This record gives sequence, structure tokens and C-alpha cells, in this order.
Amino acid sequence: MWKKPEEKAETSASSDDMKDSYGREIDYLRISVTDLCNMRCVYCMPEEGVEKLPHSCILSYDEICRIVSLMAPMGIKKVKITGGEPLVRKGITGLIRDIKNIPGIEQVTLTTNGTNLKRYLDELRDIGIDGINISMDSLRREGFVRASRTDLYDEAMEGLEAAIKSGLNVKINCVPILEDRDITDLAALARDEDVQVRYIEIMPVGQGKNFTLRPEEDIMKTLEEKFGRAVPAGAVKGNGPAHYVSFEGFRGNIGFISAISHKFCSSCDRLRLTADGHIKTCLQYESGVFLRDMLRDGTADEDIKKAVSRAVCEKPRCHEFGTEPDSLSPDSRLMSQIGG
Repeated sequence: MWKKPEEKAETSASSDDMKDSYGREIDYLRISVTDLCNMRCVYCMPEEGVEKLPHSCILSYDEICRIVSLMAPMGIKKVKITGGEPLVRKGITGLIRDIKNIPGIEQVTLTTNGTNLKRYLDELRDIGIDGINISMDSLRREGFVRASRTDLYDEAMEGLEAAIKSGLNVKINCVPILEDRDITDLAALARDEDVQVRYIEIMPVGQGKNFTLRPEEDIMKTLEEKFGRAVPAGAVKGNGPAHYVSFEGFRGNIGFISAISHKFCSSCDRLRLTADGHIKTCLQYESGVFLRDMLRDGTADEDIKKAVSRAVCEKPRCHEFGTEPDSLSPDSRLMSQIGG
């Protein structure tokens, strides 16, 4: 059973272990706790779903905590819990609590589709969750069903409404694949409530390759036609690469995460940990280090940290989506298998 390590005055690891060969400091780890999801979003997985990983292949919570406890003194400060859908994994709130108690971890946030959120919200608030991102592509039932291929609309809306009322730091993530009214309906949430609504460009990964990119400039034009001229927003609490604007009369802000049309690789500060134990250094590529077997074969902590440091040092300079890939091998997995 993993236990919280005692804090030490000195450690052999430092933030330099999380600096890549391009000088980027890596302090953010996105952890996929499961490849399972109760929705079948059209850009994420096929309608029939995917073959789930055997239980024995999935990292245990103790193994996840061991990884975080090793990477925190190396420089990881912020953790995002993702899936699949993380709230379908039993005991998830206990994992979040344990990660928040690891020395050096300053923020733990959660990304969810919201369908199970109402059930867990009080517990998440009591734990001290630092933020919740809710994936939502339409506020209309018809649009929701079309994008998610499920009729969990009522559950998702209840989760969204409860989160907004909770007073927590709430962000709504939309992949704009539907109609202009879905884009403006979601933006109106930031007009009426103190939330951040972000538009995320479709990534050409897995099922996402079947969609045409709708760039940031197109979304902005649609929003300005509805709400008037956008103005830059002030600082917004969060870990990601979004930049924000606001409109007159809005309580919240509108954000854009535009990895294709406004490439932000030069400031990338993240790693991804897949549910089966692969530390990915770039969304596009297979490059990284596979930790699960190292955790289970008795590999010493220092050797695991050295392996992570080597992977960070070899982090690719940037993705090459939209161009011919270079000598690195592209990852063939779906977003649900990688972790959003």
C-alpha cells in the first residue's frame, strides 16, 4: 500500500531533471486513470467503443501515487486527472486526495464529461479539488446526443449546473464540431456565470482525423457577430495553454486552445501518463518511457527517475500535425486511450 513519503530537507532530484533539451521546464502531468468512458464522442472513439485494456494492464492507484511522488521533487507541481472518463473508476476521489497530499504538488484538477459529477461534487469540494474542466459540445439535447452518441444529456446538465453553483473553479471545454448556435449558446454561459468557456481545436488523432479543423479565427468571428467586439481578458487561473478574451457584460471569459492554428509547442510544459503506464512527452508521438513494468519488476526509484529524465530530455521540439511527420513514430492510439 502506497504511503505518503516523509518530507526531506534535501533531495537528489531537482527541477533541472524536468527541463528538456529546448529549455522548457516541465511541471505539469496529465494522468489518464482509465481508458473507459460512458460516452462515445464522435472525435474520440468509434461508435462501438474500443477493446478495453485488461485490468492487470491498468496502473493501480498505488502505482500512480508512486510515480507522482517520484516526479514531484523532480519538478512536477500540477496534476490533471483525466480518462477516458475518470469518474467511472471506483475510488477516484481517494486517489485525488492522496495526490494532493504528496509534497510538492500544488494543484490537482479534473477533466470530466460531467455525467457522474453531481454524485461526487461534495466530496471533490471537501478534498479541495483546485478546478474542474467539463467537456461539453452542446447545451441542446439533440446536439449533445449527436456529438456524444449517448443520451446522458440530463445527467451531464445536472453535473454542469451543480458545478457552476458549487463556487469551484469551473471551465467548460468545447470541441466546435456542431453548429454556430452551439458555440454561442456555450459562450453565453460565460456571460451569465463566472466560468471560463474554452474552444479547443480538433486534433488529428484517431477519430479526430475525420473532421475538418475549425480554426480560432472562425470561432472568434462567430462570437463577435453575436456578442460584439472581444477584448483581451486578464489572467485566468489554470494550467493549460489557453488564452482568453471577454465581451461586454460577461461575468466569465472565453478561451481558445488552438494547437494547430496557433501552435504553442515552444511553451509546452506537460507530460501525459497513460492508464497503462506510458509517459508520453508529446501527444503526436510514441516517444517517452513505459513505466509500468519498471514499477512491477523492482526497479529502484532512482533508476525510474533517471528514465523519466531521459524521456524529458528527448521531448520533441514540436508536433507536426498537418505536415509530413519526421523520423519519430506517430502514436496510433485514440484520444480515449491516450488521455485528453
